[in-house]
Amino acid sequence: MDELKDRMDPQTNENVQEEQYSLSDDRRVKVLSPGALVAKRFFRNRLAVTGMVILVIMFAFSFIGGLLSPYDQDQKFYRVDSQAKDYAGIVYNDEYRYTVGDADLFKSSVYAQALKAIITDNKAFEYNGVNYTLEKLEDEVYTVSSGGKVVGIASKELVNSSTQDKLSFDFTLAAFQAQADGKKSFEADGKTFKLDDDDVITDESGTEVAYISKYIVRAVMSDVFFTREFKNDLIAAVENGEKSFKYTSEDGVEAEYILKFDADTNSYDVKQEIDTKVFDTYSAPSKAHWLGTDRNGMDMLTRLMYGGRISLMIGFIVVFLESFLGIIMGGISGYFGGWIDGLIMRIVDIFYCIPSMPIIIIIGAAMDAANVPSLTRMIYLMLILGFLGWAGVARLVRGQILSLREQEFMTATEACGIAPSRRIFRHLIPNVMPQLIVYMTMGLGETIILEATLSFLGLGVRFPFASWGNIINDVNDTFVLTNYWFIWIPAGLLLLTTVLAFNIVGDGLRDAFDPKMKR
Repeated sequence: MDELKDRMDPQTNENVQEEQYSLSDDRRVKVLSPGALVAKRFFRNRLAVTGMVILVIMFAFSFIGGLLSPYDQDQKFYRVDSQAKDYAGIVYNDEYRYTVGDADLFKSSVYAQALKAIITDNKAFEYNGVNYTLEKLEDEVYTVSSGGKVVGIASKELVNSSTQDKLSFDFTLAAFQAQADGKKSFEADGKTFKLDDDDVITDESGTEVAYISKYIVRAVMSDVFFTREFKNDLIAAVENGEKSFKYTSEDGVEAEYILKFDADTNSYDVKQEIDTKVFDTYSAPSKAHWLGTDRNGMDMLTRLMYGGRISLMIGFIVVFLESFLGIIMGGISGYFGGWIDGLIMRIVDIFYCIPSMPIIIIIGAAMDAANVPSLTRMIYLMLILGFLGWAGVARLVRGQILSLREQEFMTATEACGIAPSRRIFRHLIPNVMPQLIVYMTMGLGETIILEATLSFLGLGVRFPFASWGNIINDVNDTFVLTNYWFIWIPAGLLLLTTVLAFNIVGDGLRDAFDPKMKR
């Protein structure tokens, strides 16, 4: 009775409860779920945690960095650069040139006969039954006549127009005759023109219309016209042996012109130094562009951010497609066995034998020929890589299911009448997931490397989209490789670090899922 009272005593009852439920540290047992146990093993692996931290940084750099960047991935930058562009050509004429008065009688085939007559000092020649007469106006100026009519002129001097108007043949002939006769004026086309001592021809109002010179000045662009003042300055620079000269146009714009002699053609090339707005290509790292710009004048740091986004997205999507197809085919093969297993495994063997790289090269060439848009091309790339890479996953899943389907829990599911599809995807596949996670993690690194290789070869992601692979593609130029390190080294380091981190994490997950590992 006293013992019962002691038990009913509140104080005594409290002591009894403490003695019944309180456990010492030696007797306390902490039970962890399988997932928590795997996580504990993983996070105790310092190398695996380091790889996970690197991946988190890479994802933040690629997906968050692109949002924070002040530039777009295809935004181009420009700079004002002084460039020497081909502007004109000037040659001192030391051979006979021909001015045509009658195209029917003075054809190109007659030129050689006229030149032969000039060299042999003949005053007449015959060609194709037509008689021609050669008359010397002055040194190196001859007229060619037929039937008493002047049909052409052979001369080493030329009558050049000072305006954009084309000179008539009668004007040219009258100018040469006036020069030969020493006259100060002549008439042509119903007008009177004056010829000064410098062989400059003016009209009645004193406006210059033409000049006679052995120098031939031609513009590179057909819509450019040279004023007389420009030609005079150019000819003076050539005669004085200058390498360059400056000229101020009528609208007050001063430009510098560079003269370069071409010995092959015995002429001068005239280049104009002008300020041109060009792409800011291969700009060195600066405050505005921390990693410089690429060959298209785009910010390299921004391109790396968006390139990482594309590379990681392609890696995950391709691995997901491979796993999706592999789980279905491997699950069906391993569960049902028999002829189904044999058929699916022969298909797997065929996919193992397919030369993936030649097929991708052929498809890439076909897409180039069809001008497939960059976004569509990238989607096709992911589908092709996923379709060609599922065989390894199928073989892994099949092997695991073959060992699991004979377990007691599978016998229980069969006894309960659970449908085969539910047995596969609700009971077998979850038990294969640890191995699949490890396989997929390591496969991500391989897929990113493959995408980078294809993009480097021009078969993967195309402009304007960026990936780490097509960024490194710039190093196919030796000059870029040796002089612009900021173009390819950062992309290479990001690619190397990301793939290494995926492999480290995959190795850590493999150890964490292994129940035999001692931690």
